[in-house]
Amino acid sequence: MSNKHAIFEKNSIVLTVGILIVVAIGGIIELVPNFYLRSTIEKVEGMRPYTPLELAGRNIYIREGCYTCHSQMIRVLRDEVERYGHYSLAAESMYDHPFQWGSKRNGPDLARVGGKYSDDWHRDHLVDPRAVVPASVMPAYPWLARNELRTDLIRKDIATNRALGVPYTEEMVDQALADLRAQANPDSDGVNGLLERYPGANVRSFDGDPARLTEMDAVIAYLQMLGTLVDFSLYDDQADVNLR
Repeated sequence: MSNKHAIFEKNSIVLTVGILIVVAIGGIIELVPNFYLRSTIEKVEGMRPYTPLELAGRNIYIREGCYTCHSQMIRVLRDEVERYGHYSLAAESMYDHPFQWGSKRNGPDLARVGGKYSDDWHRDHLVDPRAVVPASVMPAYPWLARNELRTDLIRKDIATNRALGVPYTEEMVDQALADLRAQANPDSDGVNGLLERYPGANVRSFDGDPARLTEMDAVIAYLQMLGTLVDFSLYDDQADVNLR
């Protein structure tokens, strides 16, 4: 028995072929079941597509490279859950293109940042991080408060995400611009329609200036919804089991 593996040790070609066969078998075992599953993501109650304003904010978040220092992935580890909240569910990223999971953090994870701080805090933090967190190494983004939000591409953004499988309807595509403006203006006539299409959406002037629609409005709208769509009390029992 001890000499049966000698052929692999003495012949590099046979060893290479053996490795390829083993890797192929392992790959087939991992991949084939996925072709028989209708979905590898368990849908959870409360998840919805991003509102146009949230989607615009997410695009700016990615444009500014925020993902290089902040992950949106809370692992199933006691210290992670105790610090950031319930571990991340795959369904929370089911409409993300691309998703914001990651393994590197220079700053805290943002998967549950929604509602944790006020809009004023976020504005101050983005304009001058050290004004609210003295030890912060985060760069400042004051131009977000100055830049008018580009709205000419939002309808195409929604339509593109729909083509990728995000369940936006034709109505959502058609009303994208109106919904974007309505979310930052609680006095708008379009607020009721927005809330029908996107239940639970935050509606207010996020940058504190209702007369202007800025990139700051969009980024804060995005941050304030992160981790707020799912009722995690439904998953507390399972989380307790995983932490024991």
